[in-house]
Formats: sequence, structure tokens, C-alpha cells
Amino acid sequence: MRNREKFALITGASSGLGKEFALQLSDHFNLVLVGRNAEALHELADTCSAQHTLCEVMVADLSNPTDLARVEARAAKPNVGLLINNAGFGTAGLFHELPLEAELAQVDLHVAVVTRLTHAALKTMVAQKEGGIINVSSIAAFQPAPYSATYAATKTFVRYFSEAIAEEVRSKGVYVQALCPGFTHTEFHKRAAISKNRIPEFMWSTVDEVVDASLRALERRQVVCIPGAVNKVLATLSDTAPTALTARVTGNLFRFGLAKDAGPGNPAL
Repeated sequence: MRNREKFALITGASSGLGKEFALQLSDHFNLVLVGRNAEALHELADTCSAQHTLCEVMVADLSNPTDLARVEARAAKPNVGLLINNAGFGTAGLFHELPLEAELAQVDLHVAVVTRLTHAALKTMVAQKEGGIINVSSIAAFQPAPYSATYAATKTFVRYFSEAIAEEVRSKGVYVQALCPGFTHTEFHKRAAISKNRIPEFMWSTVDEVVDASLRALERRQVVCIPGAVNKVLATLSDTAPTALTARVTGNLFRFGLAKDAGPGNPAL
């Protein structure tokens, strides 16, 4: 998947996994950095440019139809060799107490936006018989997640959507991955009002570990990437255990992790 003549387009590139993808890919691809934080994107572009990487910055709010159309058009260009659908956020709390707008925004971003950008890039990649797409899902995609119901449901869509598309195009020189990380040290959990110190340290990964695992898995044409041994075990158990049991266990874990001072619905864009 390494191609210095091609661009990797990364959404949610200003921080967390998106930023780490940019840093690790800067030796192998030119970059299109997509996000809402202009200052952070330009700082990242300056860092990556030091590696003689061409960097395009697209300041865009993917919930805005005009901005989304711009990014969609860029993803469809023939010089995009890798698309990483990373932009996302989560909320935590009782569903009926969470602001509906944030729940619907998750559905739009994790489902509609991922679908549109994947479709745009895939048509060109299939025609060229080369390319790759990484859609960031979650370990939450393996079971219902009380107190994070919408997030887990939308990430389940990302997982199964990616697996299905991967099968459709695997003979056409294009490779699709569903990346399913577990708890990862980013700003995500703080913004989603989940207290990190209430989750055991052995369950956490770093962004460099997750991204490294994802890129190595893409080289091996692995469709579902679950970074970390603990997460692999949890995913296997979730796939085999009764849904009612996994919902109960996951609900207890999320309830334990909710910060005492958190208000309902703290979006993590």
C-alpha cells in the first residue's frame, strides 16, 4: 500500500488516531488532511512536510453538506490511493436523557459520511485496480453497548459494511479494512465524559500501537483489525456469548466508567 505518488486522505486528522495515521504514513504517501481545526491541521502539515511529504489541508465540517461534497470530490480523484474514514465521536449516558441532536449527528457521521466517502473513493480505485480504505469502527461493534447505544450501533454498521465491501472488491486490487480499536489514549473519552482512571490500565492502547497494527494488517490484506490481545479476546467472547449477557456486561463496564461529574451527552468531535 506504499505509494509516494498517491495521497492518503484522512478525516479527523487534527488529533488522536487521525493525526497518528498522518505521522506514520508521511514516509509512504502524500497526505490530504481533513478536519475542523485549521490550526492543528496546518501544524500537522508542517510536521509531515519536513519528511518531504506533499500535504493538502482541507478544513471541513463533515456535517455541512457543502464541506462534505468538497471532501467527497477530493476522495474520488485518481491520485487518492488510501482513504481513512476516521472522523467520529461518541456520547455516554442514558439514551433517553442524551440530546437527540448529538445522537443523530453520530448516525450521520458514522453511517452516511462513511458510506459517501467510501463510495466516492471506491469507484475510482476499482477502475484503477488499486487502492485501500480503512474505516475506523470500534471494539464496541461486537456487542450492544448500554450507555453508549448509538455509538456502538453505528460502529457495528461500519464493521459489517466494511467487511461486505471488502469481499466485493477483494479480487479487484482494492482492499478494505474495518479497524476496531478498544480503549485508546486520546481525547475521545474525556470529551465523551468517560473517566479514564476508572478503566483498568491493561485495557488501554496508545494511538501509535493502534495505527501500527492497522497499517500492518492492511499490508496483510486483513479485513478486520482488532489491535491488542485483550481486545481480540473480548471480541471473540462477544461473538460467541448470548447478546443479553454481553449487553449486561458491557453496560456494567460503561456505567462504571462514566465520570461522576459528567452531564448527559458530551460529544467528542
